[in-house]
Amino acid sequence: MDKLWSPWRSQYIESIKVKDEGCIFCAMSEDTAGNPKSLIIEKGKYTFTVLNLFPYNNGHLMVIPYRHTSEMESLSQQENIEIMDKLQLALKALKLVYGPEGFNLGANLGKVSGAGIDEHVHFHIVPRWNGDTNFMPVLGEVKVISQDLLVTKNKLIEAYQKLI
Repeated sequence: MDKLWSPWRSQYIESIKVKDEGCIFCAMSEDTAGNPKSLIIEKGKYTFTVLNLFPYNNGHLMVIPYRHTSEMESLSQQENIEIMDKLQLALKALKLVYGPEGFNLGANLGKVSGAGIDEHVHFHIVPRWNGDTNFMPVLGEVKVISQDLLVTKNKLIEAYQKLI
């Protein structure tokens, strides 16, 4: 078997260890969109929207409830309504900024389902384009992200301001 070294993955693996020191999403929720190092796009009453630090594609967003829970069924009606509203807002903003041809939208509930952070429920919005899966992720297990996260953040904040 051939091996392709991908040292960038170690950054992700190391970030998961932060969980042991507390919930990364709870810590992140205290940040503001105005902080240049923050990846937060928008904050609501019950949720916040943030860029994924390890995106599958440009514009990969997550909507995260402030309340720390791993159980989706424990979310209140108000939280559920705002989650759906914020997912719809994210879709509109991503269409405005990037014009994707489709989206993956969902949540990984539990470690076995693929959740990297399974103790705090969160919802992914991944923009997709025809042909965005090429030989890099298929053969090399490497995804090329063509835009800096802070550039993506600024574009999406501008789109959110137009839509709100």
